[in-house]
Parts: sequence; C-alpha cells; structure tokens
Amino acid sequence: MLKMFLPDEHVHSIFEIRPDDLKEKGIKGIITDLDNTLVAWDQKDATKEVEQWFKLMKENDIQVTIMSNNNEERVTSFSEPLNIPFIHSARKPLGQAFRQARKVMKLEKKEIVVVGDQLLTDVLGGNRANLYTILVVPIVQTDGVFTRINRKVERRLLSWFQRKGYISWEEERWKK
Repeated sequence: MLKMFLPDEHVHSIFEIRPDDLKEKGIKGIITDLDNTLVAWDQKDATKEVEQWFKLMKENDIQVTIMSNNNEERVTSFSEPLNIPFIHSARKPLGQAFRQARKVMKLEKKEIVVVGDQLLTDVLGGNRANLYTILVVPIVQTDGVFTRINRKVERRLLSWFQRKGYISWEEERWKK
C-alpha cells in the first residue's frame, strides 16, 4: 500500500526532465502540477526558464497539460498566456482529472508521465492512474495551509522509504 506513494523517479527540478530522456521511455505527454513544481505557489506568472522548458517540450512533440488542485482563477491566469492546456480544481489524487487529461492528450497510459512536488497528491494520483511518476523538489519551502499538513506526512513517508532502501536520495528541503 505505501508503495503507491513511491515515485518512479526523483529530480531536483523540472529542468532535469529532458525530451530525449522522455522519448527513450516512450513518453509523449506530461501532466504537471503547477504550484511549487513549475513556480512558487505564490508566484503568479511563469519564469522565462519555465517558458523555455514548455517551448522545448513542444519542439520535441511532447504534450504538456497543467493539472492543479488550485482554483480556476489561479490556474487559468498562469496557463492561458502560455497557451498550455490545463485542468483546475483537479481533486488529486482522485482519478477523474487524470482520465480527463489522458483523453484530451489522446495518449496511452504508458505514454504519460506525471510530474509534481507532492507524494500525497501528484505521485499517489499518478500511481493510482498507472502512470509513470516523477517527484520534484518543491521550489520554495513555504506552502499553503493544506500543503503544510501534507508535507509532515510526506517527511515520514520519505524517511520510511529511505530506511527500507526504496529510495537512495535524500533531500534537505523535505526534512524541514
């Protein structure tokens, strides 16, 4: 049961996710979280680096959909200027939004990766949907109220995974 919280891969940031590596795995689509994955949870707009990452994915025929539990206003204001498809109020880790994204992308499960900074929403939701999952280090150490609660649970899970030998990486930002 706890292995449902275990990501397939871990990176420090989205910028370590490269088209060639994805293509090697047969990945043609990315479902990515927004807050603390692409930008800080309280940052309104994409950085130039994030814009370049989206452009790189598009140039390599890798579809990207932003999926966030945040509200419509937040997700729309971030995604629309970039012309990136999005799903707001996703209710991750529940499966409906993952099925919706897959349907819109017209891709098979084995062709999609879920990228996010939270075990309890992004990784669990992606794993429940039988998708490849990549956990990224949160961009900032501050979080909204609900996420702070999740982070406490995540720290315990990551510690347990490490003690059991399921993960070999250790990240200071998850310990705080």
